[in-house]
Amino acid sequence: MDQKAMYHLTYGLFILTAEEAGKDNGCIVNTVSQVTTSPNRILVAVNKGNYTHNMIVRTGQFNVSVLTEDSRFATYQHWGFQSGATTDKTEGITFARAENGIIYLTEETNAYLSARVVSMTDLGTHTLFLAEVTEGAVLSEQPSVTYSYYQKHIKPAPARTEKKKGFICTVCGYIYEGDTLPEDFICPWCKHPASDFKPIE
Repeated sequence: MDQKAMYHLTYGLFILTAEEAGKDNGCIVNTVSQVTTSPNRILVAVNKGNYTHNMIVRTGQFNVSVLTEDSRFATYQHWGFQSGATTDKTEGITFARAENGIIYLTEETNAYLSARVVSMTDLGTHTLFLAEVTEGAVLSEQPSVTYSYYQKHIKPAPARTEKKKGFICTVCGYIYEGDTLPEDFICPWCKHPASDFKPIE
């Protein structure tokens, strides 16, 4: 199967934030969908390897900041390529707090939603959270970024300064050096599987 066919689905890109015992954290997700309007509920899929995932499991609430087409690659690096377990992701970031006490981003975003978890479904590598929207606001009229737009206009092309033997993640650009890529390899930056890597030519 050509895994690139999956890129043609209409994903957005979002910053998912949580708070627990005074610690703020967040990560990049690409799966947030409204499933009902009455009650107003959304689905969010979160990789279990993300520190934010466990915070949501324990607290039962989160915020979603909707990223825009003017978002910078540095924003994706900040929220997606490092762990909140060892990094304070709020450092140097402009944010506000919603009524639920959780931060949301006020720059490079056009809206935020606050939500309370109703149920959790184990999907193996991810958990699917069904949540009721408790608050939300429009922050700008900038268009929401899609995964396709990110791939074409925001993510830089990988640097080709020296000839390396290995595999490159087609999602975030991480390079695995070596002759063979383990079948169970998971990208340490974006948490995508080995099927999203291609050989460096």
